[in-house]
Amino acid sequence: MASVFLYHVVGDLTVGKPELVEFMETETVESAIRAIGESTENGIPVWKRRSPKVMIENSEMRQQRFVGILNSLDIVAFLARDWCLEDQEKAMKTPVSEIVMPNNSLLKEVDPATRLIDALEMMKQGVKRLLVPKSVQWKGVSKKFSILYNGKWLKNINTSTNANGIPSANQPSSSTSSRIKFCCLSREDVIRFLIGCLGALAPIPLSSISLLDAINPHYSLIEATMPAIEATQKLPHDPSAVAVIETSPDGEQKIIGEISSCKLWRSDYLAAAYALANLSAGQFVMGVEDNMASKSVPEMAVQSTNGDNNAVNGGGSRLRRFSSRSIGFFSNAISPSIGAGRTMYRARSAPLTCKVTSSLAAVMAQMLSHRATHVWVTEGEDDDILVGVVGYADILYAVTRQPPAATS
Repeated sequence: MASVFLYHVVGDLTVGKPELVEFMETETVESAIRAIGESTENGIPVWKRRSPKVMIENSEMRQQRFVGILNSLDIVAFLARDWCLEDQEKAMKTPVSEIVMPNNSLLKEVDPATRLIDALEMMKQGVKRLLVPKSVQWKGVSKKFSILYNGKWLKNINTSTNANGIPSANQPSSSTSSRIKFCCLSREDVIRFLIGCLGALAPIPLSSISLLDAINPHYSLIEATMPAIEATQKLPHDPSAVAVIETSPDGEQKIIGEISSCKLWRSDYLAAAYALANLSAGQFVMGVEDNMASKSVPEMAVQSTNGDNNAVNGGGSRLRRFSSRSIGFFSNAISPSIGAGRTMYRARSAPLTCKVTSSLAAVMAQMLSHRATHVWVTEGEDDDILVGVVGYADILYAVTRQPPAATS
């Protein structure tokens, strides 16, 4: 076990983290789209409103108020429903309580003095967010034995004491002030911290993901010829992504794209919903250009959820043609006359992939640089044959395992 996990605590990762602003389940889809654009891991925690009768809220009460995590794909799938496409204004005013999947095990409140290794174990078991108190007497330290001071566990002012008089530093206090402020740590925050400690994790970061058994062979997929909307019926919880594949005559599955929360993170949600409801999976991920036949892609009235925020500011609907740019796949405008074939579309909407021989450090860097929750793993001569996926949980399992035995 690397010493970085034993001698660092959760409080070390909270430096500079903003205060948590709870997003209530009564908020609208319109508000959720704005909030998700500023979030980590392409999703936001959703909360029930605190009862005005409760003067002092403890950790158990806060845990019960937490509903679940809402991501961009959840919203696009909702907006792709028939009635939402017919009445977009009503759909955008829908409270998120009707969309978010209830699961309060995705968040866990922890004390700042919780060891990093304990936090990683929670995340390996399915926790996606850590709720950490900020308004406590805590000084982040990053040195050996940081959670020990004069032979005692570090504790904050709200740390409880058990029957033997020993502080319980690894558990949040059950008696807390209503004025306590919190910050929220995601798995992305943890990976970002670990990538700055690669030397302390050696030789694991330089080992291949196949050698570390970090490749998850269990993933969701959909054939490119199938309706894109079917992807929402087989959506896994972690990562929230479905691979779009083409099966060759010899049975090999080649990935051509993905339908995922991270691809839709900062997209035009209404345009993406229209595409999800009307196109095949292959058309959805490759993009449909403006120069396609109008009978294939009809014009539609869409209120933009990007840029000038017309939908937010009350701007009127405008008639336009659906295109891959309107979904938000492409960051750079490219002339339709250049490479109008299939390869051009794939190059601009290609999924994030790595090879089975890629190092763990390289995959971590890929995920952070692209703000992605996963990387698809391929093999073969053309590197398109899909064999698995690496997500946050797979990385956490890999970095906490014993280093692979050296081969002679």
